[in-house]
Amino acid sequence: MSATNCNVRVLRQSAPAPDIRRLTVALPRDAQMPHAGQFYMLRAWAANESPVLSRPISVHDMDPEEGSLTFLYQIKGEGTQKLAALAWGDTLTITGPCGNGFDVAAAAKAGKVAVVGGGIGTAPLLLLCKQLADAGCKPDLMVGFRDKTYGLDEFVPFCGKIDVATDTGALGHHGLVTDLLDPTAYDLVLTCGPGVMMRGVAKLCFAAHTPCLASLENKMACGLGACLGCTCHTKVGPKTVCKDGPVFPAEEVFEL
Repeated sequence: MSATNCNVRVLRQSAPAPDIRRLTVALPRDAQMPHAGQFYMLRAWAANESPVLSRPISVHDMDPEEGSLTFLYQIKGEGTQKLAALAWGDTLTITGPCGNGFDVAAAAKAGKVAVVGGGIGTAPLLLLCKQLADAGCKPDLMVGFRDKTYGLDEFVPFCGKIDVATDTGALGHHGLVTDLLDPTAYDLVLTCGPGVMMRGVAKLCFAAHTPCLASLENKMACGLGACLGCTCHTKVGPKTVCKDGPVFPAEEVFEL
């Protein structure tokens, strides 16, 4: 599946949390639809305007009937601030779908599956849980947040159970999301979130001999593997997160 450029129209944008935005855009009828774990490069400013680079944003959800894609992202800098300023009817350019996402068909056949996420790392997990459920496998979801959660009600129809951990103890378990995971109870663990969290998940899975796949997030320039700006070191040599990933076997990218 090759990435393509297209100009799209904003259908709606909401704020599930003060620094979080949920952006839905309309796709052209002939546009490719992504699978879980893939991402798009988003740009809502001219080529001669700052920032220089487009912003890589993972696919949060999609609706083939409506012909729409939804992105969940955190406002961090100039690029995401400009994305957050978009309103109904505005246009932006997206390039994608990019990268290799989760192999949902293989994951659904693996057996009992756990999906573990943290903070904005939960963004690609809604589509993942949806596609797993459609394939006949409702995963257990474990998510960690600093204080307050957002968007978890959308996961309910597609998950066997949902467990929450918060740093402050405001909701759910007071502690780390890794405290909730017993990898011996699962045949496969899929994770996305902060690097330190995913490393913790990977270590637990390695000790339990449970396969684990991790979706990485690196700074990207092109999103197509041409510039090598997002290269990461793996046990089998350097790989680009945008083209070879962002999903990798955890033992390949983390020191365990």
